Amino acid sequence: MIQKSLGTIATMIQIENDLTQYGEVQINGVSIDSRNIEKGNLFVPFKGEKVDGHRYVEDAISRGASAAFWQKDVPNPPLHLPLLIVEDPLTALQELARSYRNQLKTKVLGITGSNGKTTTKDIAANLLGIKYNVKKTEGNFNNHIGLPLTILRLSEDTEIAVLEMGMSARGEIEFLTKLAQPVAVIITNIGESHLLDLGSREAIADAKLEIIQGLKSGGVIIYHGDEPLLTERLASYSGNGRLLTFGKSEENLLYPVKVEQTSTGSTFVINQSSQPFQLPVLGNHNILNALSAMLAAEFFGIPFERMNEGFSELKLTNMRMELLEGSRGESIINDAYNASPTSMNAAIELITNLKGHKRKILVLGDMLELGPKEEEYHYQVGLSLNPEQIDYVFAYGQLAAFIGDGATKALGRDRVFSYDDKQELIEKLKSVVTSESLVLVKASRGMKLEEVVTTLQSE
Repeated sequence: MIQKSLGTIATMIQIENDLTQYGEVQINGVSIDSRNIEKGNLFVPFKGEKVDGHRYVEDAISRGASAAFWQKDVPNPPLHLPLLIVEDPLTALQELARSYRNQLKTKVLGITGSNGKTTTKDIAANLLGIKYNVKKTEGNFNNHIGLPLTILRLSEDTEIAVLEMGMSARGEIEFLTKLAQPVAVIITNIGESHLLDLGSREAIADAKLEIIQGLKSGGVIIYHGDEPLLTERLASYSGNGRLLTFGKSEENLLYPVKVEQTSTGSTFVINQSSQPFQLPVLGNHNILNALSAMLAAEFFGIPFERMNEGFSELKLTNMRMELLEGSRGESIINDAYNASPTSMNAAIELITNLKGHKRKILVLGDMLELGPKEEEYHYQVGLSLNPEQIDYVFAYGQLAAFIGDGATKALGRDRVFSYDDKQELIEKLKSVVTSESLVLVKASRGMKLEEVVTTLQSE
C-alpha cells in the first residue's frame, strides 16, 4: 500500500493549506470508511446528499488515522489535526492514485465486459500468481472510487495488478483505463447489462472498447472473437497493441477442442496444447473466461503447460457459480450476485447439461437495468426452457413474473410458481426439494436471492 509522508503527498496532489508542521507525518494506506480505519491510514471523507463524511474525520483520527482530507468549502475544519485541505476529496483521491501509479513499476492487466469480469479476474490472478507477485481488485472495487483505492493498496513490489473495470455510462472506462495504464486488456463479452443506461448493445460495445484507450504501447487486446460487435469495431484498429482472440469457433487464436462438464467443474483441451486442463468452476461460459485469462498469462510469459497449477488453487469471489450443499443433501448453485439474459441463459444451459440429478429446479429473480425491452427479455428466458430437462421454475419479483409466464408456456402451469414474497417462495421450494435435486439460484444483486440459499443450507 502507499506509504508516504504528508510532505511527499503535498508534492503529488494539489493541497490548499500549509503542511509544514505535519510534513513528517507518515500515512500507510487509504480508507474511506471511518469504521474500518487501520493505524496510519489517510481518511478520505465524501460529502453526500444524506451523509457528510467530514463529520467522522475526528473519529477516524482518534481510531488511528494519521491524517485526513478536508474539502475546502466545508466549514469548521479541526485545524488542530493533520488535515490536507483539497478542492474535492474524490478528485484528490483519484489524482493521488494517478501519481502513485506513475511511480510504480507494476504492470497492469485490465478486464472489462458485460459478464464474467470478476471470474476472469480471479482466474487470471491465479494463473499469473504462478510466477509473479500479483494483486487483484477485491470485491466490486471496480469504479471511479474503487479502482483508485485498489491502486493505492498496491505495494511497490507488486509485479502485476489485475484490475477489473466496471461502468454504467460512456466515458467511465476511459477514465479508469487511463488511470491504470494497462499493458494488457481483456474484453470478456458484450451482453445486455446497462441497456437501461446506454440504450443498445452497440453502445455497450463502444463503452467497453474504451479500455484500449489506456493501453501502453506494445500491449495486447484480448477479446471474444465470436462477438461481431467487437470484431467489426476492431477490424479497423490501427493502434500499437496486438489483437488476440478467444472463443468457441476455430477462427479464434485460442479455442477449446474438447470439453467435458462434471458436477464440480470442467475439463477441456485447447487447440494450442494437447494437455487437458482442470477448471474447478462450473459452466461452458467460464471455460471462455479461462481462455481469455490463459492468453493474458501466456503474454506475461507463463506457458500453457504450467497453468493447471493456477487452476488447482482457484477460488472464485462469492456468489458466482458457487456449488453448495443444502441441508437435505441437495446440490445448490449460488449465482445470485448478478444476472443478465446472457449470463442467465448460460447458467441454465449448465443446469440442463449436468447429469446425476433426478430433479432440476430453477429459482430465478429479476434481471435489472435492461431498458424498455426488459419484460420481453425475461419472457424469452422462460420460454426457452427445455421441459424434458427442467422440472420446476420458481420466479421471484415483478420482472421475473414474465419468466414465469414464458416458463408456463414451455413447461406447463403445474411446474411454474411466481412470487413477490420471498418467504412464500422458500416454503413452496422446500416442499419440492429432495436429496437428489439440483437447484440454481440466480438474479440481479438487488433481489438478494442468496437468502434462499442460506435458508436451504440451514434448515
